[in-house]
Amino acid sequence: MAKRATLFGVAMVLVYTALISSADAITKFIAGGYAAPQLYVISGGLVAVFCLLAEAMSQRTGLVAAVRTGQPRAMAVRSVATVIAATCFFYAFKLLPFAEVFVFVGLMPIFAGLMSGPILGENVSLAVWISLGAGFIGVICLFPAGPHSISSGHLIALAASLSGTTSMVMARYIGRHESNALAQVFWPNVTIMLVMSCALPFVFKPMPLVDVGWAAAYAGFLFLARWVLVVALRQMAAYVVTPLMNLQFVWMVILGALFFGEIPGTHIYLGVTIVIGSGLYLIYEQFARSSAQQDPLRAMTGSVKAASPISPAE
Repeated sequence: MAKRATLFGVAMVLVYTALISSADAITKFIAGGYAAPQLYVISGGLVAVFCLLAEAMSQRTGLVAAVRTGQPRAMAVRSVATVIAATCFFYAFKLLPFAEVFVFVGLMPIFAGLMSGPILGENVSLAVWISLGAGFIGVICLFPAGPHSISSGHLIALAASLSGTTSMVMARYIGRHESNALAQVFWPNVTIMLVMSCALPFVFKPMPLVDVGWAAAYAGFLFLARWVLVVALRQMAAYVVTPLMNLQFVWMVILGALFFGEIPGTHIYLGVTIVIGSGLYLIYEQFARSSAQQDPLRAMTGSVKAASPISPAE
């Protein structure tokens, strides 16, 4: 049963990478012409509507019950973190090559491992610290010319990675106490819409119908991606889910080359390889400990120490 749940979680993450990469490509495509508030007011409102429509079509509960949460504080933290992450990623894609942003996306499983201790009560093992060091080396590979080549885009991407990881870990936390995935998609997007509405009058530009269509497509991909991710985070620990997102790099290279003419340099591939390798090591370490815990003979002899109070399949 645990293996089936894990495989289901893996499948959901793979679907997520395709969906979110498509949404990111649309973000980069229209980022040059509009400010972040204009895109996120439209997309945030549409995603919230999609949530209500999905619940109405299911005919399971009323709309109020569909968005009710028993974890309002945790949901508030997740919503604020989502707003920060969405804004930072918008400008990171605007300022940096598509594939280069992925290196910071690749740091998210490592940050998730660090946050799992204080937020989720999961053991932060030596493997997490080793992976953090490797991830730092991977980021350094982005700057072959030295520290002076660090730009504001890189700092914004780092902020996006940290806030995005916070949002995901909070989704895992909320998922322990309730199974209402739609609420976890609805409230962050309503928050994005409300916050960005305050800035919209100062940055609004008329949008042709084609661009409105792109914004709607972005909202559709984003809704599906976030719903799928919440489901995946209910099946597996956050720092097991996030390394699987490394497939996103493949999508980002393909989309960057096809639509933006961006060909990553050797240093990008080197940095990504190190970051991905550190993330995969986290997966190996977690599954090895989980398998050891399920071995009754080892458990009786006490030869294996408990690695974490949370199994990957929870």
